[in-house]
Amino acid sequence: MVVALDGWVDAGSAATVAAATVAEGARTVATFDADAIFDYRARRPTLEILDGRPATLTWPELTVRAARIAEKDVLVLTGAEPDYRWNELSRDIADLAGRLGVAEWISLGAIPAAVPHTRPVPILGTASEPGLLRGGVQRGPVGTLTVPAAAISVFDIAITKAGIPSVGYFAQIPHYISGPYPAASLELLRVLSKHLGIELDLGNLTREAELMKVRLDSAAAREETTREYVERLESMVDEARLPSGDDLISEIEKFLREGGQQGGTRPN
Repeated sequence: MVVALDGWVDAGSAATVAAATVAEGARTVATFDADAIFDYRARRPTLEILDGRPATLTWPELTVRAARIAEKDVLVLTGAEPDYRWNELSRDIADLAGRLGVAEWISLGAIPAAVPHTRPVPILGTASEPGLLRGGVQRGPVGTLTVPAAAISVFDIAITKAGIPSVGYFAQIPHYISGPYPAASLELLRVLSKHLGIELDLGNLTREAELMKVRLDSAAAREETTREYVERLESMVDEARLPSGDDLISEIEKFLREGGQQGGTRPN
């Protein structure tokens, strides 16, 4: 089961776009009671108005879809991150995974990081036990890292307690990017392809990633402050030196202080 939820660990919509690509054309096999798990004031339904007439409402949802890809059965759990009842929902999802015969749980996510858009997208891995990660991805970071949890992490732990092996692949997104970041979706799909041992359809992501890089390169070239900042990040990556939390905060503050907030490389 491949899992991605929008919200806390879906920077650049990278994980949900990757999951949606896998689930393209798949049939829905399970849905959840939206009224019980979503706060509609925080996550409002969208209204389509046609020629001045309220026409259709699109509500937040959480669904499981089933696809058959190269002789593999792949389930995709995706949608909006629930607002309520995480513990109860995690137990229900673990029970559902057992009844559907899920052999492995694969979380996809994306987080902001001090990485440049000019280098390959780094992927961090998590695993319920050693030896589960593939595609050259390593478990990390080393040591104890305490962060606010996402619903997907609550589900992951419940799945592990139910005896189902679980892994997570998390793309690192340049923190100066706003909006979708197709390069990260593309890298998540590449890693997922290697993990599953099958060739996944990448859709239009390759072209979209190329166009995004051209826009970001152009924006960086126009602004000296932004260009110098990206070059500092490139140096850290090329030296294989990951910044500490304090280093990251210092870099971001310096970037903003020197004028990065005036436009930088944020695409429209």
